[in-house]
Amino acid sequence: MINSITQKKSMRKLILLSVFIPSFVHAQKLHADLFGGFSNYQGDLQGKYFTTAQAKAAIGLGLRYDLSDHFAVRTNFTYATIGADDKYNPQADLRARNLSFHTKITEANLLLDYNILNLNYHKLTPYVFAGVAVFHYNPYAYDSTGNKIYLKPLSTEGEGLAAYPDRAAYHLTQFAIPFGGGIRWKFTENITLSYELGLRKTFTDYLDDVSTTYVDQATLAAAKGAKAVEMAWRGGELKNGTTYPADGEIRGGSKFKDWYYFSGLTISIGIGKRKGFHGTDNGRTDCPKPVR
Repeated sequence: MINSITQKKSMRKLILLSVFIPSFVHAQKLHADLFGGFSNYQGDLQGKYFTTAQAKAAIGLGLRYDLSDHFAVRTNFTYATIGADDKYNPQADLRARNLSFHTKITEANLLLDYNILNLNYHKLTPYVFAGVAVFHYNPYAYDSTGNKIYLKPLSTEGEGLAAYPDRAAYHLTQFAIPFGGGIRWKFTENITLSYELGLRKTFTDYLDDVSTTYVDQATLAAAKGAKAVEMAWRGGELKNGTTYPADGEIRGGSKFKDWYYFSGLTISIGIGKRKGFHGTDNGRTDCPKPVR
């Protein structure tokens, strides 16, 4: 008797699943996104808010799910490089500092996306987005002999040293707030092309390993070695370069946090046969288009 009841319950579940799963699959508005473009940053070695100077490549993969004709939720994974070099700086005193850095950026995000216009009735629409992201970075530079040197372990500004208790070591995995916008073009019923600019507000001033002031040369050498001193001040490598600055001299500006950003093209391809939000296969209704 118990087995019979259990079998009946199982059959009901199977029937419900057979009804609702196809409906869900047919109603979904899922897209695979492929991104390619450039990345850059704004900080102590790159003062411009937006520029393609010293920009690097960025690529990404993602998924977008349409919640309505205007709203969608997106998740993306992006791999990029950012970097900058004082030798390109228009300010003579910063060129004399002679610092540089690179870092790989790996980011995963969750975004809410809003189309201003309904792509069921328009070929083009502006759109905006915002959300939350987690990213990982690890700044490095090349020494005078061309060796790749990761900068965080050197505590170039005294981060984590007992002699500078107010300077905590920075974390290489952090949160950011991504936001931006772009233009989306409906190329076919199943393919859209987008160009967007996405800014990332971070909560660190150490994307470039530069933030505050120089620390005492002897103290840094005793704690982290001669290589730390070499990478903290690169001005001595230049012709007529000066000696290591005094403890407390300005190295960077800590008033503002660093930013990074991506810009480029995204191709978005619909996945599976999908019904629209009005009950038709392509998302349209049988009613005539509204007068625009």
